Amino acid sequence: MNSMTDLKTQTNDALMARRAAALPRGVAQAHGVFAVRAENAEIWDVEGRRWIDFCAGIAVVNTGHCHPKVMAAARAQLDNFTHTCFQVVAYESYVRLAERLNALAPGKTPKKTFFMNTGAEAVENAVKVARAYTGRSGIIAFNGAFHGRTMFSLALTGKVDPYKKGFGPFPAEVYHAPFPDPLHGVSIDDAMHGLALIFKNDIEASRVAAIIVEPVQGEGGYIPAPAEFLQRLRALCDEHGIVLIVDEIQTGAARCGKFFAHEHAGVEADVITLAKGLGGGMTLSAVIGKAEIMDAAVPGGLGSTYAGHPVAVAAALAVLDVIEEEKLADRAAMLGEKCRARLNAMRSRFACIADVRGLGAMTAVEFCHDGDPKKPAGEIASALKNEAAKRGLLLLNCGSYGNVLRLMLPLTIPDSVLGEGLDILEAALAAAVSK
Repeated sequence: MNSMTDLKTQTNDALMARRAAALPRGVAQAHGVFAVRAENAEIWDVEGRRWIDFCAGIAVVNTGHCHPKVMAAARAQLDNFTHTCFQVVAYESYVRLAERLNALAPGKTPKKTFFMNTGAEAVENAVKVARAYTGRSGIIAFNGAFHGRTMFSLALTGKVDPYKKGFGPFPAEVYHAPFPDPLHGVSIDDAMHGLALIFKNDIEASRVAAIIVEPVQGEGGYIPAPAEFLQRLRALCDEHGIVLIVDEIQTGAARCGKFFAHEHAGVEADVITLAKGLGGGMTLSAVIGKAEIMDAAVPGGLGSTYAGHPVAVAAALAVLDVIEEEKLADRAAMLGEKCRARLNAMRSRFACIADVRGLGAMTAVEFCHDGDPKKPAGEIASALKNEAAKRGLLLLNCGSYGNVLRLMLPLTIPDSVLGEGLDILEAALAAAVSK
């Protein structure tokens, strides 16, 4: 294909066939759709069909597809230069973005920031910083966690299928504790007891460099961490000199009703990882942390050829402006309330809905047979996703059993499009459960 005109003569099915021949099967695709254009919360495919997007590129385009201010900032940078490698020839915009994120990070302790390309890279580098600072090796994550697909971030990830399947062995001295999950009977005390057992049976607390936690588990099922749990983690880390890493890759950039989700708990992380919504669709991640901790790595120990790419940095600065100017954190809270109210109303109609939960605009509905948490209904979530797609709504599921539907709509979605999408979701659910 030599032009967009040629592409538009293609069909989704024909492109899926080409894809199957050209790509390895390990690169999955949730929907057999090929985009040619996107705007705010809508996508148009090669066949000219319009789709309502409740995926947002997996919670990336918080500011919507192709926000005019973000696009203008990226285009302006393209006219100046596209690459120097920041570690070779620097540029002021990188420093300015770091300064803004340092100011946004919770807590009064002075902060420093550096940039990477992806969320997984941010996680890997957060671990490097924690190990350099503490001189320790052990890392604790949680069951159900998702921290990336590189080998070390996979070790931290707490879900085998499909992420870890066939890829082991994984790096040593990584341990997993229970994550609070009220629906499935895991209390805060249970989670803290799990940590105590790790200290008792697997590794002494004095050899643990960091505990890494998501304020809302993403792939684990959109399960919010209770404020008390994050507060108790903070106290535990303080007691043992452990670095608390808060993974805000999916929850950050206003998605949860504040710029960082862990602000709701009133805790100060030692290190924060951020990606997805930060770049407005451009490839960018950040590691933000207390200055003393961040300075532990020796010069040259941090960085990457493309990290903090000038076009992505320009886009991110515009993203921060849009979040502030359009009050997207407040809008995220309102969107979440609307979605959960609608889903809770459906709950009285559909016995398969076991739980509706979320924080800010992160909203999930969990399906279980007869509402019984011991009977996860992944087939209902998948049938709903597929039925909704037939009707023009893009959704994704998650959870250890694939039985959780997650809503990741752009925070700029118009009210009319939100309502249309929720109407499709309800109709699709009725159709899915009747089959």
